[in-house]
Amino acid sequence: MNTKKNWFITGANRGLGLAIARTLLDAGHSVIATSRDPSGIVKALGVSAKLLVLKLDVTVAEQAEAAVKSAIASFGQIDVLVNNAGYGQLGWFENTSDEEIRKQFETNVFGTMNVTRAVLPQMRAKRSGHIITISSIAGLISTSGYSVYSASKFALEGWMEGLAVELHPLNIKATIVGPGFFNTDFLDSSSASYSTYGIEDYAAQVKDFIDYNQQMNHKQVGDANLFGDLLISLSEAAKVPLRFSAGSDAYYAALDKIQQLSQESEEWKSLSFASDTQV
Repeated sequence: MNTKKNWFITGANRGLGLAIARTLLDAGHSVIATSRDPSGIVKALGVSAKLLVLKLDVTVAEQAEAAVKSAIASFGQIDVLVNNAGYGQLGWFENTSDEEIRKQFETNVFGTMNVTRAVLPQMRAKRSGHIITISSIAGLISTSGYSVYSASKFALEGWMEGLAVELHPLNIKATIVGPGFFNTDFLDSSSASYSTYGIEDYAAQVKDFIDYNQQMNHKQVGDANLFGDLLISLSEAAKVPLRFSAGSDAYYAALDKIQQLSQESEEWKSLSFASDTQV
């Protein structure tokens, strides 16, 4: 199946979002590409009858509603929503301010909800559509330096898991895409933000963490130019997965998490059952 669709993408001015938009246009799809600063989209993709570029700060619900109305006015409908906008608040939890944590959730979680809430009414009306939310392998597995970022992605995945069940009777699909490390600017200062405070007890670990990220920056295993093809394949599948691991590193990390959960559940099974009512 090779049906051309109308795709609405958030955070399309760089990284995976821009790569997705370019791939979709090359494949003949129509794209509504949005960003807080849309000038970069126009510069990268040029002008096309199949491209609508809109300004959108996902944390502002009114802007999400306005962008969706403009998209429908131009292309008639939105077939696929790609919730891609977000950034990484990295660093140790205790080093991270309350303001930084709330900002992380405002963008990664509540911003995604704003856009989805704006798109869903027209998908419900036509009983079709696909919500694709870009999470991260950090939405399944958390580690030092990712506690706050992972918290936002865990929340995103919990919301999407329930949303998928709610939308299924309406013939609207929902998929969580968990990328591993792709060669984007995610680890640049434009996408990643490091914690404000510098508690001495964490200093050595934080230094190693930042050094590692800087060494890996733009050397990640995943090819961002191939990411859009994955989403096209998902959109054309008769039965879509709830979760899809993008990249070999994400695939193996997900399997490790499954094994860990299985082993730990079995190890503590007797204690888990001890709280059941004895009949």
